[in-house]
Amino acid sequence: MGTDIGGSHITCQLFDLNTNRLIANSKVRISVDGKGSKESILKNWVKAIQKTASKIGFKNLTGIGFAMPGPFDYKNGVAWFDENVDKFHNLHGVDVKAELLTRLDLPADFPIRFLNDAASFAVGEANVEPASKHKRIIALTLGTGFGSTFIKNGLLVAGEDGIPDDGFLYHVPFQNSIADEYFSTRWFLNEYKNVKGVEILGVKELAELAKTDSFAIGLFKIFGKNLGEFLIPWIQKFNAGCIVLGGNISKSFPLFEPAFTTELKTEKLKIKIIITELDENAALIGSARLCDENFYEKLVEKGL
Repeated sequence: MGTDIGGSHITCQLFDLNTNRLIANSKVRISVDGKGSKESILKNWVKAIQKTASKIGFKNLTGIGFAMPGPFDYKNGVAWFDENVDKFHNLHGVDVKAELLTRLDLPADFPIRFLNDAASFAVGEANVEPASKHKRIIALTLGTGFGSTFIKNGLLVAGEDGIPDDGFLYHVPFQNSIADEYFSTRWFLNEYKNVKGVEILGVKELAELAKTDSFAIGLFKIFGKNLGEFLIPWIQKFNAGCIVLGGNISKSFPLFEPAFTTELKTEKLKIKIIITELDENAALIGSARLCDENFYEKLVEKGL
């Protein structure tokens, strides 16, 4: 079972490790109040898992993989959400794995495994075409935060090929701050408010404004140029053949594509750019792959 954890929902779906495909008509999505109590959050997670598992029974389930936001102890299954994230504060210090095993009445050795949600998205994308045609992939999730993952031969990469030890780029310095401040939704919101004095709800609204608002159009151009400038050295270090873009901001790619690709051309970089069509399914596939013993053992060997 692949499981995608969001601040307002949990989505579960069965995955066939033999055919390498999600099983149709097995998806379950339940709303979750990420700011709710520990009990309410875990209760809804358990409800979704039980409903999904009921389609085949737990005895026929190899394991459960989770695409989980951080901060989280992925190896041990312990939540460390803090004031820097706007969800799950009431799970701080909770042994999520132990809670789920107990509440689902599963044996202690039943595989329940966790992976960063951005990494799960990347693994899922690298698992299917067109991204699977490339050996070296950079997957980016552009939304409330700036998620980044490097994939080589289907496996996560960190601490090698010039990649940071944790495999992430959100904390890498850029201009006057760090990458996360420039490649997330709040950059657009802050820039628009600072100049226009108007608060907008998100990038989707800004994209609508861009149909008539030259300043909004300009923001997308700046975003694209900045993203290209930031990524160039990482593309070169990693020798990436493909970039996969996901997250809500990626839906507005046509608005920042010209500035983005123009920046890459300054270094004569030829790289395939893929806008995800899998969306949430990528995280479900990536998390379900954690139940593949061979794949999981390779991740453990890499210390990921």
